[in-house]
Amino acid sequence: MPNNKSTEKRLRQNKKRRQRNKAIKTSLRSNLRKVDIAVTDGDVESTESAFRNVARQLDRVASKKIIHPNKAARLKSRMSSKLKALKAGN
Repeated sequence: MPNNKSTEKRLRQNKKRRQRNKAIKTSLRSNLRKVDIAVTDGDVESTESAFRNVARQLDRVASKKIIHPNKAARLKSRMSSKLKALKAGN
């Protein structure tokens, strides 16, 4: 339990931020799954649109330090290589 007002406020802020970050990460994982599903379906157009949305979301999340910027770059790189392979296959 917090012993003074500033630690009580800090606890409240941490709870809010944790919930917000959890929601953002959950949304990000869902969108990453959509890209994977589109790749496995072999649909280039839906994969491209899903990739653009996820790349934008990854940049936003990384800039707010919710995930590490290198992780965002790694995920974007992996997705773009899957998209490139899909285009080459079609």
